[in-house]
Amino acid sequence: MRHDDIWRAVDALAAEHGLSPSGLARKAGLDPTAFNPSKRLGADGRARWPSTESIAKILLATGTDMDSFASLVTGTPALQSGARNGAAGRRIPLIGLAQAGGDGYFGDGGYPVGGSWDEISTPELSDPNAYALEISGESMEPVFRDGDIVIVSPNSPVRRGDRVVVRTQKGEVMAKQLVRQSARRVELASLNPAHPNYNFDLAELAWMHRILWASQ
Repeated sequence: MRHDDIWRAVDALAAEHGLSPSGLARKAGLDPTAFNPSKRLGADGRARWPSTESIAKILLATGTDMDSFASLVTGTPALQSGARNGAAGRRIPLIGLAQAGGDGYFGDGGYPVGGSWDEISTPELSDPNAYALEISGESMEPVFRDGDIVIVSPNSPVRRGDRVVVRTQKGEVMAKQLVRQSARRVELASLNPAHPNYNFDLAELAWMHRILWASQ
């Protein structure tokens, strides 16, 4: 367990709940500056770690269990128990984010087609059309980073707050968080505040698929 991994997990937990690190600290009843970057190193350059008490408070404030926080620290996805116990899995397509915007990788229904892709092994998934997507860019940092692999399920229902992969009718593909969806509009958020949010008419979207989990 490294100093950087702990702080990355704190940042990721904040982003998952739509908060800045200082917002997370306030929500947990801590000093708003408790998680500031300036507090992560001492004046002598030595690493400062968040206290056990402060970690316990942010987990309580966000309703997060220790296993989920540990998965943010280690980069290991919180899989179903069968997967953790070594249950047999299957191989699914691995598609790059740039490839996903090109022709020939998805059919009209938004399912992977063809076969000119890499594959990865995964735990058994109930969706026969599930696929893996390699994230590129930094619009989903600190939760998803450049090079992370996300497992996507076209057949899973999408709910508010889910992380999703969206393809527009123009061929743009992006990984975002669903803020809200009405009968005519979709609002998407970038987890990285340096990147813009998006609003689309439903007619502008070819498909929207739910991200099940990620493997860093």
